[in-house]
Amino acid sequence: MDEQLPFSWSLAIYASEWLIRLVMLFVIVNRHPPRTAVAWLLVVFFLPWPGLILYFLVGENRLPSRRIRLRKALLERYDGARKLNAASERKKPPEVDERFQPIVTLAEELGSLPIRFGNRTQLLVDTDRVIDQLISDIDSAKKHVHLLFYIFAADETGHRVGVALERAVGRGVKCRLLVDAVGSRDFMRQVAPGLESAGVEVQEALPVNLLRAYVARLDLRNHRKIVVIDSEIGYTGSQNIVNADYGYKTLQYHDLMVRLCGPVVLELQTVFVDDWCAERDQLLGGSELSPRDDNLLFAEGDAVQTLPSGPLFSVENYQRQVVAAIHAARKQVTITTPYFVPDEVFLGALETAALKGVRVELIVPAKSDHLLVSIAACAFYEQLLESGVNIYLFHEGLLHAKSMTIDDSIAFLGSSNFDIRSFRLNFEINMIFYGAGFTEKLSEQQAVFRKNSEPLLLNKWQSRPTYKRVIQNIFKLLSPVL
Repeated sequence: MDEQLPFSWSLAIYASEWLIRLVMLFVIVNRHPPRTAVAWLLVVFFLPWPGLILYFLVGENRLPSRRIRLRKALLERYDGARKLNAASERKKPPEVDERFQPIVTLAEELGSLPIRFGNRTQLLVDTDRVIDQLISDIDSAKKHVHLLFYIFAADETGHRVGVALERAVGRGVKCRLLVDAVGSRDFMRQVAPGLESAGVEVQEALPVNLLRAYVARLDLRNHRKIVVIDSEIGYTGSQNIVNADYGYKTLQYHDLMVRLCGPVVLELQTVFVDDWCAERDQLLGGSELSPRDDNLLFAEGDAVQTLPSGPLFSVENYQRQVVAAIHAARKQVTITTPYFVPDEVFLGALETAALKGVRVELIVPAKSDHLLVSIAACAFYEQLLESGVNIYLFHEGLLHAKSMTIDDSIAFLGSSNFDIRSFRLNFEINMIFYGAGFTEKLSEQQAVFRKNSEPLLLNKWQSRPTYKRVIQNIFKLLSPVL
């Protein structure tokens, strides 16, 4: 009788690890661009089982099929928004630079929302002033208040805004609050029940649980910041509903927000309504949510365009938009961002602009609240400095503003960082401002950030210790998955 060979756990594990490597080699290469594929293959080849589990949880931009079907239906609403632009087009001012006309067209093709004219814009640079102004506007609301934030904290600031919502509900105003399930988890547990009892409709976006991993990637987040009041006043930018220290008592956050009045507010309303519908299966409508945009026009105002982005779009909307704008620059590009992990296309655009004589400035925080992302960002600095890009390290806290100005002619402000995660994974909202009016205001604030920063010199950066260089380059390889 033949002897039965003893079962070997070590051999089974060894064989399973190689099976994982071989199978995932084909899966990852077929589903990701080269740089992202290399990062994931490194993880899987060195740690096959942990890498497989991690890839299953966060490796692909999966969303529930219901949400994808809903998105296709809601795109028809975006097409309707284009038609609403007819009144604005008749009053189209001449100040949009001709060389930026392709940027207008590109944004509309990517985000399906048109440029809007006759808007009043107010740049807000102080966290407490933003909250004070927001509460004042909520207290003046007559019909509805819509808020969407990544972080709505259970702190003093969150309490103040929550009380304002309760007052509004008490006057008969319809209040809807949509918050990210991860960014606002403490709020949902500690504060949301009380608001709901008072009559505020509260909904969490992209809830996280292991069962959801079968139908959706766990780390996809709604990172947007949107306020719409009575379809007439809107806010967006980088600031969350949270104290300025975000829990870091020695690291004050510096944000930028814009308060908007005019037809472009209807575009913010469209994005909010879509996100609300996606999470609650409640399609909001009616004339109070979408009044005629020509009734909102101001005789003197700015040209503004809304660009939503996220995994529901077929391409990386914001990355393509900023790259196109950088290539159109002739004199200067200034960017502020707390997290800078560029992909190859964005990195190449910055280098190309600098090499052709455009002054390119990158203002980033000297200290970050995300250590791994900060290490990965440092790995790109030498390459940028050698190309002529000017890098400034902000020392007065954490620079959390996400902005870009080009040639005093066009400005970008919103929720999206200039990194791979914001470009590819997060649901983001960004505004594009055409003309010198708002752009000059934003440029002045960027100059304040620059003044409170230290320029990073190439020779000094090249003299950093070898061990730091090695660590930074390792995290650079992993940057597509951070």
